[in-house]
Amino acid sequence: MLAFVVRRIITTIPVMAFVALFVFSLLYIAPGDPAAIIAGDQASPADVERIRASLGLDRPYLVRFAEWSFRVIQGDLGTSIFTNLPVTQLIAQRIEPTLSLMVLTLIFAVVIAVPMGVVAAWKAGSWIDKAAMGFAVLGFSVPVFVVGYLLAYFFALKLDWLPVQGYTPFSQGLWPWLRNLILPAVTLGLVYIALIARITRATMLEVLQQDYVRTAQAKGVAQKDVLFLHSLKNAAVPIVTIIGIGIALLIGGAVVTESVFAIPGLGRLTVDAILRRDYPVIQGVVLMFSLVYVLVNLLIDLTYTLVDPRIRY
Repeated sequence: MLAFVVRRIITTIPVMAFVALFVFSLLYIAPGDPAAIIAGDQASPADVERIRASLGLDRPYLVRFAEWSFRVIQGDLGTSIFTNLPVTQLIAQRIEPTLSLMVLTLIFAVVIAVPMGVVAAWKAGSWIDKAAMGFAVLGFSVPVFVVGYLLAYFFALKLDWLPVQGYTPFSQGLWPWLRNLILPAVTLGLVYIALIARITRATMLEVLQQDYVRTAQAKGVAQKDVLFLHSLKNAAVPIVTIIGIGIALLIGGAVVTESVFAIPGLGRLTVDAILRRDYPVIQGVVLMFSLVYVLVNLLIDLTYTLVDPRIRY
């Protein structure tokens, strides 16, 4: 196991190096002159040149990349052009709302989607199956921002049950924290539920045809035990895999969801940085999200040994 972990960590180095190269190249592949865009229409040529010098655009590409990579390895992601604050400080200030939203969405989606997929497979062809899969298709088809605006309109503006925007830190109490995150978590979770439920159903349909399932049923084992103890356990590997892959949906969806509900998280920070052409912030956030995704995939691989003891590394 330790050797496998070491090998996987080593294999992530080229991946992160490629991501770092791409992230750094954002300054160069963006349309137009980044310095002129940042300076604005009223800036003088001297202002543009000053910004070019501060961004390092007046120096060779490889030299600039080597210097930037060395700083990143040391934990220095640069300084925001507009706030003059370290990017690491900006990320630290915004990470709690995003992390809270993603964790709550993950719990909500798994708790709803896995039983939904199991029951849909058990009642394959029935109205329950059709309703569950219809909901899954709908959840996957409707854009996140549309769902967000609809939920905010009905539950916040019309019914006044929940706040329409903002975030309350967890330190101020469980309910105030949860109250601000219910609508964003449901909005972001619908797509995730659709993905997990469909994969769970497809996997369970295959497992339910196995001989050991029919044997358990013939012995009189309770149906819930057949479904959740015998079948689901053996279908867990593909489900765990899609849950891990779906983290990318959470990361991408968080950007839209935080903008809709005005949550001051990393997604909102990314949008603001893009609108301002604040490249150091964009680079830092994208690099951090990429690292998180790589680490989550490593964690998913390690989880395989827990859900299926036959897997050994």
